[in-house]
Amino acid sequence: MFSFFKKKTPPAAPAVAPADVASQPGADAPSASPQAGSQPEVLATPQGATPAVATDSARQYSGVGAESAAADRVADLPESAASEVGASPTPPPTAARVSWLTRLRKGLSRTGQSIGSLFVGVKVDEALFDELETALIMADAGVEATEKLLTALRARVRKERIEDSEGVRQALRVLLTEHLKVLEKPFEVGRVKPLVVMIAGVNGAGKTTSIGKLAYSLQRQGAKVLLAAGDTFRAAARQQLMEWGARNNVTVIAQEGADPAAVAFDSVHAGKARGIDVVMVDTAGRLPTQLNLMDELKKIRRVIAKADASAPHEVLLVVDGNTGQNVLSQIRAFDAAIGLTGLIVTKLDGTAKGGTLAAVAAGSQGVRPVPVYWIGVGERLEDLQPFVAQDFAAALVGQ
Repeated sequence: MFSFFKKKTPPAAPAVAPADVASQPGADAPSASPQAGSQPEVLATPQGATPAVATDSARQYSGVGAESAAADRVADLPESAASEVGASPTPPPTAARVSWLTRLRKGLSRTGQSIGSLFVGVKVDEALFDELETALIMADAGVEATEKLLTALRARVRKERIEDSEGVRQALRVLLTEHLKVLEKPFEVGRVKPLVVMIAGVNGAGKTTSIGKLAYSLQRQGAKVLLAAGDTFRAAARQQLMEWGARNNVTVIAQEGADPAAVAFDSVHAGKARGIDVVMVDTAGRLPTQLNLMDELKKIRRVIAKADASAPHEVLLVVDGNTGQNVLSQIRAFDAAIGLTGLIVTKLDGTAKGGTLAAVAAGSQGVRPVPVYWIGVGERLEDLQPFVAQDFAAALVGQ
């Protein structure tokens, strides 16, 4: 039913319009039927291989009662070209870690400079704390987190009798690290197979790019990855995800004009049939105020659960680090709709809003402290890295 894209290899047969997949109003289960008189759909294959042709019967399935037929169908399709570079993750070399910390500090340099400059050649007095309060609020740490941090900082300065400004900065770094620890959580691959990851976010947050970078990172750890283009009605989104699939040499399941829930449903079955480690389901960008689109997200989540009762195992929200306190309203709305398990924070490079994560950790504005799995500070593939509280706190205070 769905086309599998690996590389941009022209099919042997002429391109034809794929059959539409339509969902009945109010129904959660995906369904599809071929258009009258439609020609066989050509499935993209690895370079040099003979194209396979999907027949009408291969396109047809109805509801979740056809799980076994769907699994049989995807099992017959061409094998994924996803590369495996090892059975277990390899720790990055010291040079790579140093490079990442340098990029993190550079990315948060505007925030780091605004806070770090306060400690240069000043006395430890109430004026310093007042300036720190202003700098933290301007960096979008929020009132609650700022008050909590400064109360703890004053107490530590008194208790340890810190008399120099550099000592105050070191104390703030330690307190920030402790404050942000609640957001630090490793992303575990292998606890279930396939690990189904549903990814949401507002338009322009960098969701599809983050998926491509994650596919690259997970493959380097030895995981077999499959991508699902759930943004089915925007051709540019499908094309962008397919470009990332070709770049990473992984399979992308896509269908023009299809029901996003149907794409997700078939992708989970494809992951099971192919022995995939991680299935990542992209969804259309939307604002949390677009209630009809938020309802569509809920439907996708329900249909994924019908393909695998324990899925989705991770529900991630991609947020733009430049949006400051708006991140809180996004987290609150998406968490209420689909139950978030983690965050990806993008575009932290060059922003003065890096303190937003302090507000998330403090539970400001009724937000649940959702773990931050990854942060991005640049356009390169390596610029999306796991969140480490200690590294982030050091960059935030200009160290």
